[in-house]
Parts: sequence; C-alpha cells; structure tokens
Amino acid sequence: MNTKCINLVDMRNISKSFGKVVALKKVNFKIGSNEVVGLIGDNGAGKSTLIKILMGVYPPDKGEIFVRDTKIPIHHYSAKAAHERRIEAVYQEKALGEKQPLWRNIFLGRQITTKMGFINTKREKQETERIMKELIGFRSKGISADSRVSSLSGGERQGVAIGRAMYFDADLIILDEPTVALSVREVEKVLNFIKQVKKAGKSCILITHNISEEYLVADRFVIMDRGEIVGEYKKEEVTLTELISKLVRAAGGNEEEAGALRK
Repeated sequence: MNTKCINLVDMRNISKSFGKVVALKKVNFKIGSNEVVGLIGDNGAGKSTLIKILMGVYPPDKGEIFVRDTKIPIHHYSAKAAHERRIEAVYQEKALGEKQPLWRNIFLGRQITTKMGFINTKREKQETERIMKELIGFRSKGISADSRVSSLSGGERQGVAIGRAMYFDADLIILDEPTVALSVREVEKVLNFIKQVKKAGKSCILITHNISEEYLVADRFVIMDRGEIVGEYKKEEVTLTELISKLVRAAGGNEEEAGALRK
C-alpha cells in the first residue's frame, strides 16, 4: 500500500561550526507538504546557516537531511542538487537583473530552446505572460513580459522571483526577508504572493524580522536562538502577542522589549 510522505523536508540533528563559532547545535527542523513555516529569531540565531545547509551552500558537520523521505548525500549536495529536488530560495529582489526584461529574468540559466538549440524567445515571452497572470496574479496592463525589472516596484520584483520558483515546479520556496524596505502596500503584495504559493499546494519557509507580517500567512512558527530551536507553535496554538513574548524571552529580553515589537 502506498503511503503519503508526511514531511517534504526533514533535517535531523544538524550541527555546524565555523572555527570556534558554533552556528547550529543538533537542530531538528521539518517542513510539511503545503505548509507555510515562519522561521523566527534574532540576528545570529542560526536561521541563515540552517537555510544555506538546506540549499546545499554549506555541508553540515553532523546530521541527516531527508527530502520526501529520501536521505540525501549531504557531502555531495549542492544548490543545483537542491533545485533538482524542487527546493528554491528567493533571497531578495536584488537577485534580479534590473536592466533586463522580465522574460530574461524568469528563464535565466534555464532557457527554453528550439530543436536547433537556439533560445525560443517567443515561447519564453508567452510563458512569462502566463506566469505573471496565472501564478502571481499580476493584473496591471502596464506590465508585460518585455517590461524591465527596473520599472517594477519592490513588491512586484519579489512577485517575479516567487513566480519563477513556482514555474520551475518548486515544492518548497524559501523567502529570506522578502519585505525589507517595502512600503505597507508593497508588503501586502508580497504576502498575497505567499498566499498564492500556499493555494498552489506548495510549501514555504518565510524568514522575516516583522513577526506581525509572518503571523498573517504562516501555519506554524519555529523560534531559533543561538543555534538551537527553542520553540515550535502551530498558529492555532498561539496569538501574535504570545508569539512575540516567546520570541523576546527566548532571546533573553523582557516584556518592555516585547511591547515595543508589538507596536
């Protein structure tokens, strides 16, 4: 009898040090199918190191990683291997070529080619239009496949990066501080894009310092502090106020600091 994979990703006892600096200490981190997980923690908590290990940028010193219940060879793992396992990271809109049109950005490094091996520009433009309308919900008539990235707002650029990941059939999309320096209206666009990811049946790891934003879209929250996971909560188990208090206490703060974060 076939059994459905419970966890899309299962990282077990992950440890990582850089010289004498211990970045991760026996971390256990799981992502389920069609789940948005908010990864929370102060600077230096270990969030970025954990994600870079998952993306194949760093090998862990110890531990195991399973993707769809299959153990991966961690010391022969790479960003390319992560992509092959349908794991994509969207770091920030700066990853896009501002002077290039949208269709070139979408298919950079993964061009659609003709039988003769030439880039199929017409098909790439058609697919870009479909990605914008069907996957990320662009409705503005002023934006087309030929629009340059520099003409887009910050939120729209994040949408392009998210749409690219969805188009290439990523089951897990990692968003690292996607709303930095965006206006309230632009933040709302990015959060709507994340909802589109969930609606499409995909999973997402969201890393942001704005807990209020994270609370709006995440199903579950994982708090990290000094290389360890110190708390895990389903959304229905914790209010935003309680979550902020738990985060501040984990980092050694007090209620006054928690109150400042709530504002």
